[in-house]
Amino acid sequence: MQAINKTIFRRLLVGYLLTVLLGLGVVGLLISFFAKSYIYNSTQEELLRKAKKINLAIQDTRVIDPSVESMLLFFDQTFDARIWIFDEKGKIIATSTKDEVFIGKSVATSIAKKVASGETAISELSVEGLSQPMISVAVPWGKDDRLYGGIVLHSPVNGIKETVSHIRETILWGTLIGVLISTAMVSYLSWSISRPLQQIDRAASEIGMGNYAKRIEIDSADEIGDLAQTINSMAGKLELTERDRTKADQIRTEFLANVSHELRTPLTAMQGFLEALQDGLIDEGRRQSYYGIMVQETLHMNRLLDDLTMLDKLKNGEIRLSLHPTDVCAFLSKAAMKFEAIAAAKRLELHVECQAVLPPVYADDDRLEQIVSNVVNNAIKFTELGTIRLSARQLGASIEFVVADTGIGISRADQELIWERFFKADRGRASNKKGTGLGLAIVKELVELHGGSIAVESEPGRGATFTIRLPAVIG
Repeated sequence: MQAINKTIFRRLLVGYLLTVLLGLGVVGLLISFFAKSYIYNSTQEELLRKAKKINLAIQDTRVIDPSVESMLLFFDQTFDARIWIFDEKGKIIATSTKDEVFIGKSVATSIAKKVASGETAISELSVEGLSQPMISVAVPWGKDDRLYGGIVLHSPVNGIKETVSHIRETILWGTLIGVLISTAMVSYLSWSISRPLQQIDRAASEIGMGNYAKRIEIDSADEIGDLAQTINSMAGKLELTERDRTKADQIRTEFLANVSHELRTPLTAMQGFLEALQDGLIDEGRRQSYYGIMVQETLHMNRLLDDLTMLDKLKNGEIRLSLHPTDVCAFLSKAAMKFEAIAAAKRLELHVECQAVLPPVYADDDRLEQIVSNVVNNAIKFTELGTIRLSARQLGASIEFVVADTGIGISRADQELIWERFFKADRGRASNKKGTGLGLAIVKELVELHGGSIAVESEPGRGATFTIRLPAVIG
């Protein structure tokens, strides 16, 4: 790609330089052409104006006497132009210089005819006896009603050519300087275009190799800047996708490890019991106890599989709710009755508090019971000789269910993790607290499926308070 970028740079450089050179060349030629044309035209107009002034001075005389010759010499020096006077036949009868080489010669027939008809004539002459080519103009000599001949003024062409040559030289130097400046500017412009392309190439290569965090730092508000932003956006999306994939792989790995761990413990216990029974190591009196333990372990594995199936269906959107208005206080009282015996067995006080007038909650009764039962069951499991309170109140357009206990509490670090699958906040503190570690993960999914929210406030040793908010039926 570096070779490609160099090719792009060279192409841009050569293309821009050729364009600049062609443009400057065309402009130079046009300026040279128009400058030459302008100078020639200006010189001709000036000679015509001077010739007409000379005619005004001598139009009343037909004889070339010394006074006229002196006047011609004066005009020659003043106008810096040679002067000829010719008669009606085109024959030169006087000049502004002392040499007589042109006296008696004739001007061109075309000039004589134009002047005889009262017109002016312009031509570039190269006449024997003239040291250099001349621009010549001829005007009638005399007045409109009587013409005596014509007046010719000559101006050297070399002076005009020198001026044009000087202009062309100036244009050439200007062109060379312009080319140098243009080369520098074009080189910078080409570099400014190819450099971002090199950045884009390097970044695209890194992104292609898996470095999705790579970004292109180009701030230009043009097509290249738009391309860089598009690639950055693509890299960002790929980074998120890769992050999600990595997280999914991590979750999958942890999930398999947790499932294996949760199944291995009861299976190992059951294997030990079965081997002991098979080898006849268990007496008749203890066999029933072993059978009971194996049944409990089997039930535990069934609960684990049921919870996994439920959570998988929730994640995949396969659970459909049967929503309808539910009496909050009646539901809460019924839920508390379900746990009265269990709470009493652990010498726990179970209290229910319900706001006097509450609108119904919009919920699926079975799923709502599953939500509250999971939370209350956790409260009972982690509370010894304490109190558990179930309450409900209206909060705006929501019904707020609160389950508060005086149990062991949850550390701040664990409060964000309790909603994860297989997380057990009390796992290291009390090994007798058996569970699948999926209950609160299922609760959170069910609450959100109802369009509600769940939160926890807790401090270790001071109990935990779970707050569930669900939409109320208003009006």
